[in-house]
Amino acid sequence: MKKFSNPEVAAVFSSYPKNMRKYLLHLRQLVFDAASETDGVGEIEETLKWGEPSYLVKGGSTIRMDWKDKNPDQYAVYFNCKSKLVDTFREVYGDKFKFEGNRAIVFSDTDKVPGEALKHCFSLALTYHKIKNLPLLGA
Repeated sequence: MKKFSNPEVAAVFSSYPKNMRKYLLHLRQLVFDAASETDGVGEIEETLKWGEPSYLVKGGSTIRMDWKDKNPDQYAVYFNCKSKLVDTFREVYGDKFKFEGNRAIVFSDTDKVPGEALKHCFSLALTYHKIKNLPLLGA
Protein backbone atom coordinates (compact mmCIF):
# COMPACT_ATOMS: atom_id res chain seq x y z
CA MET A 1 0.00 0.00 0.00
CA LYS A 2 1.26 3.45 -0.92
CA LYS A 3 2.18 5.60 2.06
CA PHE A 4 -0.01 8.65 2.69
CA SER A 5 1.57 11.91 1.59
CA ASN A 6 -1.02 14.04 3.38
CA PRO A 7 -1.69 13.48 7.11
CA GLU A 8 -5.17 15.01 6.81
CA VAL A 9 -6.13 12.40 4.21
CA ALA A 10 -4.68 9.66 6.42
CA ALA A 11 -6.81 10.93 9.31
CA VAL A 12 -10.00 10.71 7.20
CA PHE A 13 -9.18 7.12 6.24
CA SER A 14 -8.55 6.33 9.92
CA SER A 15 -11.98 7.71 10.79
CA TYR A 16 -13.83 5.25 8.54
CA PRO A 17 -15.30 2.08 10.07
CA LYS A 18 -12.74 -0.72 9.78
CA ASN A 19 -14.59 -2.71 7.10
CA MET A 20 -15.21 0.40 4.96
CA ARG A 21 -11.63 1.60 5.44
CA LYS A 22 -10.44 -1.65 3.85
CA TYR A 23 -12.64 -1.09 0.79
CA LEU A 24 -11.69 2.56 0.41
CA LEU A 25 -7.99 1.80 0.78
CA HIS A 26 -8.41 -0.69 -2.05
CA LEU A 27 -9.99 2.03 -4.23
CA ARG A 28 -7.15 4.39 -3.30
CA GLN A 29 -4.60 1.81 -4.40
CA LEU A 30 -6.44 1.34 -7.69
CA VAL A 31 -6.15 5.10 -8.35
CA PHE A 32 -2.37 4.94 -7.86
CA ASP A 33 -2.15 1.76 -9.95
CA ALA A 34 -4.13 3.37 -12.77
CA ALA A 35 -1.87 6.43 -12.67
CA SER A 36 1.30 4.34 -12.86
CA GLU A 37 -0.11 2.29 -15.77
CA THR A 38 -1.36 5.26 -17.81
CA ASP A 39 0.95 7.12 -20.17
CA GLY A 40 1.27 10.83 -19.56
CA VAL A 41 -0.09 10.86 -16.03
CA GLY A 42 2.16 12.82 -13.74
CA GLU A 43 2.41 12.76 -9.99
CA ILE A 44 -0.87 12.47 -8.11
CA GLU A 45 -1.76 15.11 -5.55
CA GLU A 46 -3.59 13.49 -2.64
CA THR A 47 -5.69 16.04 -0.79
CA LEU A 48 -9.13 16.67 0.70
CA LYS A 49 -12.00 18.28 -1.20
CA TRP A 50 -15.24 18.76 0.72
CA GLY A 51 -13.57 16.70 3.46
CA GLU A 52 -13.23 13.69 1.15
CA PRO A 53 -10.02 12.02 -0.04
CA SER A 54 -9.33 13.41 -3.51
CA TYR A 55 -6.83 12.63 -6.23
CA LEU A 56 -5.73 15.15 -8.86
CA VAL A 57 -3.22 15.31 -11.68
CA LYS A 58 -2.43 18.03 -14.18
CA GLY A 59 -4.66 17.48 -17.22
CA GLY A 60 -7.05 15.22 -15.34
CA SER A 61 -10.36 15.46 -13.54
CA THR A 62 -10.55 15.04 -9.76
CA ILE A 63 -11.41 11.62 -8.33
CA ARG A 64 -12.97 11.66 -4.85
CA MET A 65 -14.04 8.81 -2.63
CA ASP A 66 -15.94 8.55 0.63
CA TRP A 67 -18.20 6.66 2.98
CA LYS A 68 -21.13 8.39 4.69
CA ASP A 69 -23.05 7.62 7.89
CA LYS A 70 -26.41 7.96 6.14
CA ASN A 71 -25.62 4.93 3.92
CA PRO A 72 -23.51 2.77 6.24
CA ASP A 73 -23.35 -0.24 3.89
CA GLN A 74 -22.05 1.62 0.86
CA TYR A 75 -19.13 3.72 -0.32
CA ALA A 76 -18.59 5.65 -3.52
CA VAL A 77 -16.18 7.18 -5.99
CA TYR A 78 -17.17 10.66 -7.18
CA PHE A 79 -16.34 12.45 -10.42
CA ASN A 80 -17.01 15.94 -11.75
CA CYS A 81 -20.72 15.94 -12.60
CA LYS A 82 -20.16 18.45 -15.42
CA SER A 83 -17.80 16.05 -17.21
CA LYS A 84 -18.70 13.19 -19.54
CA LEU A 85 -16.99 10.68 -17.26
CA VAL A 86 -19.89 8.93 -15.54
CA ASP A 87 -22.01 8.92 -18.71
CA THR A 88 -19.10 7.22 -20.50
CA PHE A 89 -18.60 4.74 -17.65
CA ARG A 90 -22.31 3.89 -17.79
CA GLU A 91 -22.10 3.31 -21.56
CA VAL A 92 -18.97 1.14 -21.35
CA TYR A 93 -19.47 -0.58 -17.97
CA GLY A 94 -23.20 -0.31 -17.30
CA ASP A 95 -23.33 -4.02 -16.47
CA LYS A 96 -20.44 -3.84 -13.96
CA PHE A 97 -21.23 -0.79 -11.79
CA LYS A 98 -24.08 0.94 -9.98
CA PHE A 99 -24.24 4.66 -10.65
CA GLU A 100 -25.59 7.66 -8.82
CA GLY A 101 -26.71 10.24 -11.34
CA ASN A 102 -23.86 11.66 -13.37
CA ARG A 103 -21.45 11.94 -10.47
CA ALA A 104 -20.65 8.61 -8.81
CA ILE A 105 -20.01 4.91 -8.94
CA VAL A 106 -21.48 3.36 -5.81
CA PHE A 107 -20.50 0.09 -4.15
CA SER A 108 -22.14 -1.86 -1.36
CA ASP A 109 -20.09 -3.70 1.22
CA THR A 110 -21.05 -6.99 -0.45
CA ASP A 111 -19.92 -6.03 -3.97
CA LYS A 112 -16.86 -7.47 -5.61
CA VAL A 113 -15.11 -4.48 -7.17
CA PRO A 114 -14.22 -5.12 -10.82
CA GLY A 115 -10.68 -3.81 -10.43
CA GLU A 116 -9.58 -3.69 -14.08
CA ALA A 117 -12.74 -1.90 -15.17
CA LEU A 118 -12.46 0.60 -12.32
CA LYS A 119 -8.79 1.24 -13.09
CA HIS A 120 -9.82 1.98 -16.67
CA CYS A 121 -12.38 4.50 -15.37
CA PHE A 122 -9.72 6.08 -13.18
CA SER A 123 -7.35 6.24 -16.15
CA LEU A 124 -9.98 8.09 -18.17
CA ALA A 125 -10.51 10.56 -15.31
CA LEU A 126 -6.76 11.09 -14.86
CA THR A 127 -6.39 11.99 -18.56
CA TYR A 128 -9.78 13.65 -19.02
CA HIS A 129 -8.72 17.02 -20.41
CA LYS A 130 -6.65 15.32 -23.10
CA ILE A 131 -9.46 12.96 -24.20
CA LYS A 132 -12.69 14.80 -23.45
CA ASN A 133 -13.45 15.44 -27.13
CA LEU A 134 -13.02 11.82 -28.21
CA PRO A 135 -16.11 9.62 -28.69
CA LEU A 136 -16.61 7.68 -25.43
CA LEU A 137 -13.39 9.38 -24.26
CA GLY A 138 -11.47 6.97 -26.45
CA ALA A 139 -12.59 4.04 -24.28
